[in-house]
Amino acid sequence: MVWKERVNVDYQVGILGGGPGGYVCALRAAQLGLSVVLIEGERLGGTCLNRGCIPTKALVKSADLWREMGRAEEFGLFVSEKRVDFAAVNARKDQIVNALVSGVEKLMKAGNIRVIKGWGEFNQVGQISVTTDNGVEHIQVEKVVIATGSVPMRIPIAGADLPGVVTSEEILEGKELPKRLVVIGGGVIGLEFASIYEAFGVKVSVVEMLPTLLPTLDEEIPKRLTPLLKRSGIDVFTKTAVKQISQDGESLVVQVEDAKGLKDIPADRVLLSTGRKPNLQGIDVHKLGLELEKGAIKVNAQMQTNLLNVYAIGDVVGGIMLAHVASAEGIIAIEHIAGHSVEMKYSAIPSAIFTHPEIATVGYTEQELKASSKDYRVSKFPFSANGKALALGESIGLVKILADAEGVIVGASIMGPQASTLISELVIAVEKGLRAEDIARTVHAHPTLPETIMEAAHGIDGKPLHLA
Repeated sequence: MVWKERVNVDYQVGILGGGPGGYVCALRAAQLGLSVVLIEGERLGGTCLNRGCIPTKALVKSADLWREMGRAEEFGLFVSEKRVDFAAVNARKDQIVNALVSGVEKLMKAGNIRVIKGWGEFNQVGQISVTTDNGVEHIQVEKVVIATGSVPMRIPIAGADLPGVVTSEEILEGKELPKRLVVIGGGVIGLEFASIYEAFGVKVSVVEMLPTLLPTLDEEIPKRLTPLLKRSGIDVFTKTAVKQISQDGESLVVQVEDAKGLKDIPADRVLLSTGRKPNLQGIDVHKLGLELEKGAIKVNAQMQTNLLNVYAIGDVVGGIMLAHVASAEGIIAIEHIAGHSVEMKYSAIPSAIFTHPEIATVGYTEQELKASSKDYRVSKFPFSANGKALALGESIGLVKILADAEGVIVGASIMGPQASTLISELVIAVEKGLRAEDIARTVHAHPTLPETIMEAAHGIDGKPLHLA
């Protein structure tokens, strides 16, 4: 191989990372008429599309369908043969991912965006060096947007490097179902995988060091979810520390400790799901003089770093590590580069968790409002009182709306069928400062799940109509 070094000087924007932050940023740049180059070492779409959001949701759909098949007789349906072909489940997942990656590639081409497959290094303002199969290319750019994402954290546990101990990215490569799975970490990613694998008949144990699962949510949600997980067959250990992981023949043993002492949990696979950290690989923070805060790149409301011509978006800036947040930040960054007066706001960011049942949230939690000492109102409406939910056979859960003293909606949590879709109405309400009365007096179609939101909104100023 003959390596070459070249220099280009004609890009207004250089983007490091082609995930949901980087590629959306590039698309918006093209719309605004900016010349843009995007550098990505792997496939476009980043972790979300290739090893996160999309592949896991493909698995969630298969798991949900399998659950429904198990309940078919409740609906008067009888299925002669029920069998899980996990290789086929994975093949469908891969097909969906490949189709979406191809779609992003076509969007890049349509936008005349140059995409370089290679590993970028940024150690000098105004220049990005990219190592590709053909050599090193030095690219001169006016502005740089860092969108290098995050990587799974590996906690310092003895035995964490044993075969069969995997992260959320590696577990997606498995083509066979284990008989026993231990999930270390009771956060979003861990519980999503726990729900998926439990549906397919895997014996799942979840170990969480804190007193509750999903500690950042409105505390009512994990209180309701935890017994549901246990009822489904998942063993949940909270206030429990992992001491070590050891090999026992072809199996693994996770040793944990709680107030009662030590306990061994046998496993065939162990999932380390203890969070993610900003990925600063290729970014020479010290040479650049780039300011960090708690291991993440510090930015202002326009996603601008302490360096005038350098921006950062997505997981690499810490904060809310969600794909849609990265995309929104990418749009803000590029619009600011183009001279627009914009500001990134985080008061109405939706979060969706694809457990069974689904969970979705936006805005404040009740414990946050209590801590603020501000007057607030709360209203709840259960899916068990909704006709469509009963018809679906998915009547577990509730809609919870929080409003301030004037009735303005400031937060909401949903646990139940299609929560990830239903939350959008309440995201708009929080974003636009709508009163609960505005939602309550909006006519909702019947019979539909969104009626639960209308009913909960009625409860802010009075009481729900269909609740004794």
